[in-house]
Amino acid sequence: MQISLFIAHSIDQYIAAKNGDLDFLSLVESPGEDYGYLSFIEKIDVVIMGRKTFEKILSFNIEFPHSNIKCIVLSSQKLNDLPKNVELYSGSISTLISTLESEGYKEIFIDGGAQTIHEFLKLDLINNFILSSIPVLLGEGIPLFLPGYPTQNLKLIKSQSFASGLVQNHYQKV
Repeated sequence: MQISLFIAHSIDQYIAAKNGDLDFLSLVESPGEDYGYLSFIEKIDVVIMGRKTFEKILSFNIEFPHSNIKCIVLSSQKLNDLPKNVELYSGSISTLISTLESEGYKEIFIDGGAQTIHEFLKLDLINNFILSSIPVLLGEGIPLFLPGYPTQNLKLIKSQSFASGLVQNHYQKV
């Protein structure tokens, strides 16, 4: 089973402004450029995200982007009117991953946010890190990595820069 993180962040490693705003992502919008996301998501069996990330996606007033993939939202709160293929989960991450593996799922995408990423890092579960650096310094915000996870050695697999200034690095766990 491969568990991947595919996420954009500011140069100073924030995934959102302090208030959760994502406007800085528009700095690298370019017609026809998806930075490899579509080819990445085609291979994914399951998307896992935290409740705040899920609610942020819903706030965009677009069709839910993961409606054709099993999507698990980590939340201890009850949420109403869930889109098709979305289920809530409030148990142990280890149990969730064991269950998904026993059900035959092979490719998992961690879609955020910071707390969800942190829980997977604490358990040393992420195999692939596809990190897209946006050329902006936010100064403060929601950090990509929260402190308190074990050291994890990574190998740079690919680095690509784009005309927009975005630099994408793909690391694999050693």
